[in-house]
Amino acid sequence: MGDLLQLGQMFVVGLSGCEVQRDHWIVEAIQRDKLGGVILFDRNVDTSVQNISSPQQLKRLVLSLQQYAEQSLFIGIDQEGGRVCRLKERDGFAVSVSAADLAAQGVVATRKEAARTAAQLADHGITLNFAPVVDLDINPDNPIIGRYQRSFGTMPETVVSHAAAFIEAHHQQGVGCCLKHFPGHGSAGSDSHLGFVDVTECWQPIELEPYRRLINLGYSDGIMTAHLVHRGLDPAGKPATLSSAIISGTLRQQLGFTGVVFSDDLQMRAISKGWSYGEAVQQAVLAGVDVLVVGNNLDPRPDVVQVGIQAIDALLDTGRIDEKRIRDSLQRIALLKEKIAGKHSWKHIGPPTA
Repeated sequence: MGDLLQLGQMFVVGLSGCEVQRDHWIVEAIQRDKLGGVILFDRNVDTSVQNISSPQQLKRLVLSLQQYAEQSLFIGIDQEGGRVCRLKERDGFAVSVSAADLAAQGVVATRKEAARTAAQLADHGITLNFAPVVDLDINPDNPIIGRYQRSFGTMPETVVSHAAAFIEAHHQQGVGCCLKHFPGHGSAGSDSHLGFVDVTECWQPIELEPYRRLINLGYSDGIMTAHLVHRGLDPAGKPATLSSAIISGTLRQQLGFTGVVFSDDLQMRAISKGWSYGEAVQQAVLAGVDVLVVGNNLDPRPDVVQVGIQAIDALLDTGRIDEKRIRDSLQRIALLKEKIAGKHSWKHIGPPTA
C-alpha cells in the first residue's frame, strides 16, 4: 500500500551533513521511499555545523539532493529573519531583520526585505520558507515568540498586511510559504519545544484572524500547526498537531483552508513526552496533517521516514483511515509543488468563509 500511495511524500525531515554521498541514508529515503522534502539547519542542538557552512556549499548540497529525486523535493528552511534564521551572516549570507523590527519600519520595508530574502532562498535552491509567523504578539513574556521578536505586532490588520507583503515577495521568486503557528502561539506563556503548553485560559479568538483574513485573500500554500493544547477548541485536550477538532474542524471547515497542513517538529518535547514517534505520526495524520515535519536533530535517526511510512501503512491496513483521505493529502502536496514550479496560480479563489 505504501509504495502505491508514495507515503514518503508526506514527510519533510532533517539530516546531518553538509554534503550527501550515495551511501547517506537520506538518499535511500529519497529514492526508495519517495521522500517529500528536507528541512535544513545551520547548526545542530549541540552547536555543531549541520547543513550550512557557506553559500557555495549550500548550493551544492541542495543540487545533489534534488538530483537524487524523481519528484522535486521541498527544500525547506526557517528563514523568518532576525533571531530565527538559518542563513546567517557568519556563514556568508546577508544580515536578516526580525518581524518586529520590520513592522516598526512599515510594510514597504517588509516588502523590500522579504524580496531580498526570497531571492537569496531561490538562488540557493530553497523552495519552501517556514515563515511568516502570524502569531499575534499578545503576551510580552512569551518565551518563544515575543522574546525573539518573531511577530509583526499585536493587531491582526498589522500582521496580515506585513505577512501578505512577505508572501507575495516569496511567490514572485517561486518560493512557497508556511504560516505558523496555528491556532496561535502569541499568547502562550511557555515553549512547546520544552514540553506541554496549555493555552486554554490565555488564548484569544482574535488569534485566528490573521489566518482567516489571509485565507480569504486566497492564501493556500501551507499552515504549520502548533503543539498547543486548547480545551475550548478541543475538549479532549490534544495538542493542535494531533487534534482533528482543531485541524479538520477549525482550520479546514471553519476557516476554509485548502492548502497543505504541516506539523511542527514531531520530535519537540510537547509531543515526544506523550507519544512515541510512530504514535505521533498516526495521531497527526488522523487529525488531518498532510506533511509530517521531523527536524531529526533532537533524536537523530536514519529510519525516520521508513518508520513513519510504516505507521501510516498500519492505519490503512487496519481501516483506521481510508485511502481517499491519504490521497487528498498527496494531491495537496503535489499541487503546492506544482505552484512552486510555476505550473499553477498561487492563490485559491473560492467563496468567503464564515
